[in-house]
Amino acid sequence: MSNTLVSYLNKRLTRSVAPGRENKPPGPVITISRQVGCSGLELAYALAERLNKTTSFEGWRVLSKEILNHSARELNLEPERVAKIFKQEERTMVDEIISAFSEKKYKSDKKIKKTVVEVIRSFAEDGFCIIVGRASNVIAADLRNSLHIRLVAPLEERILCIMNKNSWTRQESIRFIERVEKERYAYRHAAMPERGPDEELFDLTFNRSHFTTEMIVDVIMLAIEEKKILEGYTPRLDFL
Repeated sequence: MSNTLVSYLNKRLTRSVAPGRENKPPGPVITISRQVGCSGLELAYALAERLNKTTSFEGWRVLSKEILNHSARELNLEPERVAKIFKQEERTMVDEIISAFSEKKYKSDKKIKKTVVEVIRSFAEDGFCIIVGRASNVIAADLRNSLHIRLVAPLEERILCIMNKNSWTRQESIRFIERVEKERYAYRHAAMPERGPDEELFDLTFNRSHFTTEMIVDVIMLAIEEKKILEGYTPRLDFL
C-alpha cells in the first residue's frame, strides 16, 4: 500500500469532518458487488480513472482489501485475524472463551465485525470512493448520493476468466470459485446478519458476457449523471 493511502487511512481514525464539508451530504460513493470471476476490481479502477479524468471531482479511489487493513489497525490486530472472522461459521461462547485465553490481542468476534462495518460506513459517508464487495451495497444502501452496481456472468465464462488470469486448470478454477463464493456468503451473513437476500438491491446489474469494461463504465457514467449523485459538492481537488 502506498504511503499516500496509508496516510489517508490513518486520518480516518479521527473520523473528523473535512474542512468545508460540514454541510455537505454524505458520499458520493459507488459500490461494486460481483460474482467470482467477474473482474470487479478491474472495473473499479477503470471507473475511477474515468471519473478522475472527465469530471471536476478528482481523488476518486478504489477500496477493497484496504477496508480490512484499516479495520485491523484500528483493532490492533493482524489483517488475517480480521479476515478469518468472516470466513468461519458462527462460533459458540466456549470458542470465544478459548480464544480469549489463547490470543495475545483478543478482540471479540462481535467487536471485529462491528468495527469493519463502521469503517466501511465511514468511508462511504466520507465519499469519493468506489468500494468493491465487503457488503458495502447494503451498508451504504440508505445514502442518497450512492450508486450500487452488480456484476454477473455465466459460470462457464467465469471459469475461463479465472483460468486465463491465473494459468490454472479448470478444476483449480472451479474449486477457487466455490471456495470464494462460500467465503463471501459467510462474510455477508457475519457483517449484516439481520439483512435478508431481498434487501440486496442494486441500481444496475451487468452481464459481463455481454458488456466490456469500457461499455459498463460508459453506462455507469450516464447513471451518475441521471441519478445526480455528484450534486451538492464542490470540486474536490485535494482530498488528501
